[in-house]
Amino acid sequence: MKSTLRTVPLTTAGGAAWTVRAVDGPVPEGQGDLPTTPVAATVPGEVHTDLLTAGVIPDPFDGDNEGKLAWIGLTSWTYRTVFDWADDQQAVQDLVAEGLDTAATVTLNGTELGRTCNQHRSYRFDVTGLLIAEGNELVIEFASPVATANRLSEESGLWPHTNLHPYNAIRKMASNFGWDWGPDVATVGIWRPIRIESWTGVRIDSVRPLAGLEEDRGVLDTKVALAWSEGFSTDATITVEVGGTTNQVTVPAGSTEATVTSTVDAVDRWYPRGYGDQPLYDVTVSLAANSQSAGWQGRVGFRTITMNVAPDENGGPFVLSVNGKPVYVRGANWIPDDAFVTRLSRETYEHGIRDAIDANMNLLRVWGGGIYESDDFYDVCDELGVLVWQDFLFACAAYSEEEPLRGEVEAEARQAVTRLSRHASLALWNGNNENIWGYVEWGWRAPLAGRTWGEGYYFDLLPAIVAELDPRTPYSAGSPFSYDRYIHPNDERNGTMHIWDVWNQVDYSTYRKYKPRFVSEFGFQGPPAWSTLTSVVHDQPLDPYGEQMLVHQKAFEGNLKLERGLGEHLPKWRDIDDWHWTTQLNQARAVAYGIEHFRSLFPLNTGAIVWQLNDNWPVVSWAAVDGHGIRKPLWFALRRVYADRLLTVQPREDGPVVAAHNDTDVAWSTEVTVSRRSTAKGGEVLASETFALEVPARSAVLNSLPASVATAGELATEYVEVRAADGASAYWYFVEDTALKLDGDAYTAEVAGTENGYDVTVTATALTKDLALFPDRLEASARVDSGLITLNAGQSHTFHVTRASTPAGALGVPVLRSANDLLT
Repeated sequence: MKSTLRTVPLTTAGGAAWTVRAVDGPVPEGQGDLPTTPVAATVPGEVHTDLLTAGVIPDPFDGDNEGKLAWIGLTSWTYRTVFDWADDQQAVQDLVAEGLDTAATVTLNGTELGRTCNQHRSYRFDVTGLLIAEGNELVIEFASPVATANRLSEESGLWPHTNLHPYNAIRKMASNFGWDWGPDVATVGIWRPIRIESWTGVRIDSVRPLAGLEEDRGVLDTKVALAWSEGFSTDATITVEVGGTTNQVTVPAGSTEATVTSTVDAVDRWYPRGYGDQPLYDVTVSLAANSQSAGWQGRVGFRTITMNVAPDENGGPFVLSVNGKPVYVRGANWIPDDAFVTRLSRETYEHGIRDAIDANMNLLRVWGGGIYESDDFYDVCDELGVLVWQDFLFACAAYSEEEPLRGEVEAEARQAVTRLSRHASLALWNGNNENIWGYVEWGWRAPLAGRTWGEGYYFDLLPAIVAELDPRTPYSAGSPFSYDRYIHPNDERNGTMHIWDVWNQVDYSTYRKYKPRFVSEFGFQGPPAWSTLTSVVHDQPLDPYGEQMLVHQKAFEGNLKLERGLGEHLPKWRDIDDWHWTTQLNQARAVAYGIEHFRSLFPLNTGAIVWQLNDNWPVVSWAAVDGHGIRKPLWFALRRVYADRLLTVQPREDGPVVAAHNDTDVAWSTEVTVSRRSTAKGGEVLASETFALEVPARSAVLNSLPASVATAGELATEYVEVRAADGASAYWYFVEDTALKLDGDAYTAEVAGTENGYDVTVTATALTKDLALFPDRLEASARVDSGLITLNAGQSHTFHVTRASTPAGALGVPVLRSANDLLT
């Protein structure tokens, strides 16, 4: 008997024709015969996108459609396909579903194969003997996700959670039920590939190639899990090829696990960007039993990653090191990049990850209210050198540790660790988002009344799974966490912390009151680009508190917090154009303020992960890049403050200092000129001094601001510029902008056409603060290369605009903005 494997895809791309129809639920009038009439479906896909493609529903993101389409999540849906089958004489036929969202009953030719209730794992159903030559009917009925979550919550008892729906009762993407930045569009669908696998003998069930280092050698332990058909008694041979080496092991018939160890001499080590190169090695795994049966291919990078949280004289650090090099983390939190995740592709992932790289980031945290992303996401991070902090999927809620939830949690965790462990970019497994903090401080203990809440997952089950399946990758129980059960989980002196009193309660100047070891969440809101906002908000007149505007502002009292957050930093807006610019600018300044402070504390502080990089629809949010992929002013601020080398002026007890953080492997040696200048036309230099700046590699230094420069004659009309000979710069103001005297006519602008857009050159005649160009207000497709530029009198800057036609006239408000035009 020979061992063979045949795969027949049942996806739309593979030729399968699927339909979807409503089974029951509150389908509104005006939807025609939707409950009984099927519409064409795409697999992989989701019911919302199928209905949208069929023209049955309007765009869920537009206007107030989100609420009007809530019936979809309250409805049960049936997917159906019919396919033929050519008998291939194999011993076993399996239906393999890589992702079903979520509570599904799977039936083939009238026989129920099983029921599922976990979006985050795959399923394999034995269909041997059930297939016929013609007209096989595969039906997958999805129960209403909202009704299912409510039912499960009622059956098990209420566990505390945030937001509207009890997402913690069901293993489904939490943010799919709505979040404070995302829409409530509870989906169903066959969201990952589905296929028939027909096989005889032995097949590869999974491969875990764990790459590590022993001195200058790369060591690859390839863990192969096997499945055998009944009665097959032939031994199998597993062959692993990597880095020019070939190794084999013989596996006795019936054995379900095997390890092949390969050694690659003089291996090239994988590093995150900014710390070295990202060499990747192809790995080929072959399985033979009498004849070639199946194989697996992937890539690995050889590296070691460690997490240091050992107590020190200041409390407890949080340091990630790659190949022994401590990494200063400059990162962002990553949410699912589209509320309808089946629209994501390798291209969209690469675009989002390049947003991070172009902003000088080296880590993305995959947040626990989303999904375990597709392999495309992690492959791109491997290639481009972006570390991945991977949350297990628990967020802002208590979770039952009893069955049936516990069994689902273990199954999904095992599958996730098995699938993702090969990736060189994977830097950390994290047990949950804010749940330990929630138990301590959010009033959960009384309603829980002694019941489990997830502690056993975070401190026992999940670390045991990681230790078993991916021992090369560190594990953290949660974020925030102090790495001691007897210390408050959000203590700034220990481990990781989240800073959310800023934005929710206090002014962003509060950032400087903290001395955090590591900040894994913090942020500030601002609206998306004008073209993004107005593509979905159609209030007349447009107003921050308009009906549709508030549909696209999910944070509790979000617009009130935007207004309060201006504090003394910026004046309240005069019109909707000013609202848009003022709140975007304030968002950028707030986050930059925090990061500059954190970096000035190095080496006490070892990194920051801003909330958040991306959006999943057009919305007012904490994102740096909006739902249409437009980089907000915050993104340009992040690019500056996350630069490899940063200059910033910070207050200290004895007066302002110039803090210089050099996050490179090369010493930073340059000359710095510090000038006190007038804000008025001409920009008179009132005092100036020069000093030599010497910062060793991966170090920071503080230099006192010279007394002649640090003291202003008139606070409202003077400022300080710090400029290094190599181009790095920083500014210091003696008063907030609301008290600063800025010239309202401080610059001129000229427009010149280019091959694929146009250039706008701005020349300052007086201090021009935070120049920003918004070409999307002229054409939604337009993109600009720079933003938040501050110019002294006599300086110029050119904005390069692409994907746009040249405007006919001069550019001014609201296309070209600065802080000056808010204050005059």
